[in-house]
Amino acid sequence: MVAANPGLKDYADRIEQLAVRLGLDFYPVDFEVVPNNFMMEIAVYGLPVRMPHWSFGVRYIHQLIRQGMGHSRIFEVMFPGDPCHAYLTEDNTVPENTLVVAHVLGHADFAKNNHLFARFMEMAGGHILENAAAHAHRIDAALEEYGQERVEAVLDAALALEPHIDTNGELHRLPYPAQPQDADAADEPDSFRQRFHNLPGEKRLRSEPQRPGRPQIPPRPEYDLLWFIANYAPELEGWERDIFLAVREESFYFYPVFACQIMNEGWASYWHARLLREADFLPHELYLSAIKAHSDVVRPFAADNQLALAVNPYHLGFSIWEDLIEKRGLEAARRICREEDDFGFIRNYLDRELADKLELFVYESHDDGGIRIADRDIHAIREAILAPKFNYGAPRVAASRMHVDGSLELVHDHQSDGRGLDISRAERVLEYIARVWRRPVSLHTIGVSGNPRVISSRK
Repeated sequence: MVAANPGLKDYADRIEQLAVRLGLDFYPVDFEVVPNNFMMEIAVYGLPVRMPHWSFGVRYIHQLIRQGMGHSRIFEVMFPGDPCHAYLTEDNTVPENTLVVAHVLGHADFAKNNHLFARFMEMAGGHILENAAAHAHRIDAALEEYGQERVEAVLDAALALEPHIDTNGELHRLPYPAQPQDADAADEPDSFRQRFHNLPGEKRLRSEPQRPGRPQIPPRPEYDLLWFIANYAPELEGWERDIFLAVREESFYFYPVFACQIMNEGWASYWHARLLREADFLPHELYLSAIKAHSDVVRPFAADNQLALAVNPYHLGFSIWEDLIEKRGLEAARRICREEDDFGFIRNYLDRELADKLELFVYESHDDGGIRIADRDIHAIREAILAPKFNYGAPRVAASRMHVDGSLELVHDHQSDGRGLDISRAERVLEYIARVWRRPVSLHTIGVSGNPRVISSRK
């Protein structure tokens, strides 16, 4: 615990008191200092205790290599909740961990007050650490009873679909209605709808009538694939359904962290800089070392490079918040903190002046390995930053039709997606799905030439 280092414990307590005086409103935070190898496990698994799967081991090796090459260093991991849980590595110096404490308090304030965090916290976040440990325990029991091969096949499919939830929907939802809706009857009282359905061509576009008592499944395109498979896969057993719902619950928990990364890291960086600056009780040497660590965190490029081809969320978020607070004041910044996610934050508050100051641009690469600046238009810059965040970073795919024989059709919404599919990856994911669906599965998309293309599982 932080208490194991009396000096750090004293600084942490006094920084927390200072944060309250400056108006931060945060959930209580449990701090713990842990060994570096445990910190890496937490970072790659995403939670202190989580379901076992080979993919996490692969991520661990990648992180180990990056850290060994000096390309990555983990100062802290914080899990929003009530209370929040923050892990600091024992390899950090006391000045670095002093900065980390201030940084975490900024995160805790953001998590308590941002509307997206609040919504998902209510659904999935309050006891996620305990719930994730319970998920892991049940999967361990399944491994004992059903064997590694069967359990791993289900985990492969569920984790491959981890981002495929409906972030506009609810974590806890009911199955589809057992009886079909009488659309014609529903339209009767509405004269405008009645006239609309009488327009030439409209009747042709309406859904074909279903046989009485058998509604179409799903009744509309279903983007929450984890929920749909858990509830409607023809032969899914109870323990398999539990795995899909466990992955889904954890995905709901992680979504606001993903969708607010730039805002959240920038807000925490702004507050750790301000708290250190106003913490007149810190020794001068400790303050200088902590500010040096701050500069390393929020710089736009890595090591000795003078050009960055990827956005550092700490640098970009910190720069926007500093600009906002200077121009609009802290109360306006607090309102923006409450109301926005990264999409609104970048589109509304990254302006042309700041983009020029930060030397932001859109680049393109060539077959010969060279790169060139493709665009400095502010709209192009914003959308390039946000493109990887659309739809939780995954292609927009929906379950469109479950046929009488149990076969499943998926549709890639390429029009709103705007980025196409990695066909080889889509084929692998489709095979994972077919293993648990246990009926033929097909995916309708658009090929490189713009022609319709259907990818089918081999099941």
